[in-house]
Amino acid sequence: MSTLRVTAEELTVHEHPNADALELAQVGLYRAVVAKGAYRTGEFALYIPEQAVLPVGLIEELGLTGRLAGSSADRVKAVRLRGELSQGLVCRPRALADVDLVRAAEEGTDFAELLGITKWSPPVPTTMSGDVESAPDLMPWVDIENLQRYPHIFEPGEPVVLTEKLHGTAGLFTYVADGERVLVSSKGFGAKGLALREDERNVYWRAVRGHGVPAVAAALAARLGASRVGIFGEVYGAGVQDLAYGTDVRTADAPPGYAVFDVSAEIDGQVRWLDPAEVLGEGELPLVPRLYEGPYELDKVLEVASGRETVSGRSLHLREGVVIRPATERYSPVVGGRAIAKAVSPAYLTRKGGTEYE
Repeated sequence: MSTLRVTAEELTVHEHPNADALELAQVGLYRAVVAKGAYRTGEFALYIPEQAVLPVGLIEELGLTGRLAGSSADRVKAVRLRGELSQGLVCRPRALADVDLVRAAEEGTDFAELLGITKWSPPVPTTMSGDVESAPDLMPWVDIENLQRYPHIFEPGEPVVLTEKLHGTAGLFTYVADGERVLVSSKGFGAKGLALREDERNVYWRAVRGHGVPAVAAALAARLGASRVGIFGEVYGAGVQDLAYGTDVRTADAPPGYAVFDVSAEIDGQVRWLDPAEVLGEGELPLVPRLYEGPYELDKVLEVASGRETVSGRSLHLREGVVIRPATERYSPVVGGRAIAKAVSPAYLTRKGGTEYE
């Protein structure tokens, strides 16, 4: 999931092709459906992204009672309104009536706390939970921002790699050379510095043991001279999310589906991010599919983000999207961290009966 930030943004307003009383307010590459005449191009307003949970008072003020997602009808979710995809909310809450939104946009002020807006956290199924313990040596994963919110992360023509984004649950694995210790966690627990105690019922431990991750990590640490190695993989299949890729994690005689999407290593005290395809030997571990390698073109990224999945080899269902990263790892001043982003398929965002467990 991306980080939650509620910020003031400059708008570009477009006509709605299918509704005379509606328009489209654009923020970055996102477009939100708004009432016609409410905003003009060049004006500033607040942008509330998807997965934001709104307090009752703000919902009532915006006239959205009963119209948002979730059992409490309080969560912002992508929807199609009169045929156009609407992602997030554009508004000017009364609480910000005296705020200079132009200045707030320049300073990047985050209004989430002031407005009582929080980030939605999906419930955690039993198979993804378990007993936890403090794990200061765990190699952490990072939140990936959406390219549509930050379209200038990459330069036109910059060599990039697009890998398929799988709809599963991110499994964090760390091998610590000192003592040959192994740590297993989920994205949610890992963000809190916690690891899952080994449990044969836990889907992350089943994936790690079933695919031989500890031995591969130990060999990689020896090759690199690393004190720690982090292997990050998507655990997937029926029983994890609604998109299963032809695999069922509830099958006892086979490990869950698993595909590595990133590798990190601590070498001489410095953590480096590595390309799994370059540092893992052929067939050592399953990798997420590579869909494109070449110059960065926004239209190309958005084209590849949609379509059918390739993991099963049978195009069983829609594709979630893609992860974009430069061919050579680098820092991005746009997001203040790794130059890495995701682009999500509109069909995925608006599918019916979807699950979003972390």
